[in-house]
Amino acid sequence: MRKPALKLQEKQAREKRARAKPAPGKPVKAKPAVMIAKPAEPAMDQEVGRRLRDLRRTRELSLEAVAERTRLSIGFLSQIERGLSSPSLRVLATLADVLGVGIAALFGARSTDDGASGGVVTRQAQRAGLQLWRSGVSKQLLSPAGTDSRLNLFLVHLEPGGSTGDELYTHDGEEAGLVLEGEMTLTVEAETWSLKTGDSFRFASRRPHRFSNPADDAKAVVLWVNCVSPAGVRG
Repeated sequence: MRKPALKLQEKQAREKRARAKPAPGKPVKAKPAVMIAKPAEPAMDQEVGRRLRDLRRTRELSLEAVAERTRLSIGFLSQIERGLSSPSLRVLATLADVLGVGIAALFGARSTDDGASGGVVTRQAQRAGLQLWRSGVSKQLLSPAGTDSRLNLFLVHLEPGGSTGDELYTHDGEEAGLVLEGEMTLTVEAETWSLKTGDSFRFASRRPHRFSNPADDAKAVVLWVNCVSPAGVRG
């Protein structure tokens, strides 16, 4: 003989199933579909795209002209300008060359109430930044921002595995740097070096080059200097 408590549990279970079952002829209401929003492109891509577009228009260059000089497609350039594509450092350096500026001109200057700097001092809170989030490379501009500056100082952060890409690239000017933290692999033309904390480098930027952080679990920090040629003597 079943115990009364067990019979009561079975009765309650049957009633629960009956309530869950829709009545004959009564349509079952579908649960509203959950819309998964597409993540917005990082604001940094949009800011860089706007600056590239403004520089191109100021120089009265069409997308077709820039595409011909950079060997990049018109569609890709349009996506960059609209913030729909995150360009690599190689692509940005190529575009800066065509637009006749250093890569520092693509940084957005932060607003400041300190009017006494006179284009000489950059406070830590005033540093403009450029984050290439797909490449794992980010740069902070340590020198005052502006399109006319030929000498610029950067603090470059390389996330584990961060890289400028497998392809070597060139641009105008000369560069040098000092590894402050971690390690960096630097390739210039056919030679590759492994640089540790305290190691430094210098080379002409027209020599094909690339760099990366080979570590899997530690970032690298590099103090980086870029000097571009005067507009009248660029190749």
